Parts: sequence; C-alpha cells; structure tokens
Amino acid sequence: MDVAGAGLLEIAAEYEAFRLGKEVDGATYREADAQWFRAILSGVVENQKTIDPVIRQALTEDWPLSRLDSTLRAMLRAGVFELMERKDVPVAVIVSEYVDIAKAFYEDEEPKLVNAVLDRVARRVRGEGRGRDAS
Repeated sequence: MDVAGAGLLEIAAEYEAFRLGKEVDGATYREADAQWFRAILSGVVENQKTIDPVIRQALTEDWPLSRLDSTLRAMLRAGVFELMERKDVPVAVIVSEYVDIAKAFYEDEEPKLVNAVLDRVARRVRGEGRGRDAS
C-alpha cells in the first residue's frame, strides 16, 4: 500500500487473486486464510498510529522506522498488530511466522531484526517473549 499508493480493498483483492497460493516469478506463495489476511491488513491500517510508536520503541536509536524499507515496515506493523490484538495466537507462533516471511524477502540481517523487534514488543505488550528471561 505504501509503494503502490493503493487502498486496502484493492491490495487485499490483488493478493487474493494473484499471490496467495499462486506461483509468482518461480516462487510459490503459500495458501493463506483470506479473511485472516484482510483482518490483519485492515487492523494495521486502523491502528497504525498506535502501532508505529510501539515499533519505534523497539528499534535501536540508529534504526528509526523511517530508515526501514516499506516491505520490512509492513511486516513489522503486521506482526505488532497481531501481538497487540490477537491474544489468542501464541507469541512464538507470531514471531516465527513473521521471521519466516522476512526470510522469504531478505537474506541478511532483516529476519534477525524482525525477530528482535517482535520479541521486544511481545515482552512489552504481553509480558512474554520467545526466549527465556534471565529473571
């Protein structure tokens, strides 16, 4: 949506029709629950003003949110939305899924960044992270 300047409904329809469960440029996208996908997209759009400050707090000072590319920002926003609003989904599942998504787009440090940011957010908003606390 950031890159294309398109609206929520248009992006959801495009992904459902041309990406979810389809082959694109030699890579096969996994099947996904379209209703869940739409709920995440709309939740991010509706709550972005709440989500972005949470992400900013979890980033280091030398990596402001504006420095991240739009794909990475979108992943973090969706992951943080799920951590904040989908208490029925375990933290480990959310973090693992978004790290896997990051690995599909990036090979370097970005998956580690997604893991670290979502873990910090989970500790703050749910009082739990993927790893064990030292206490």
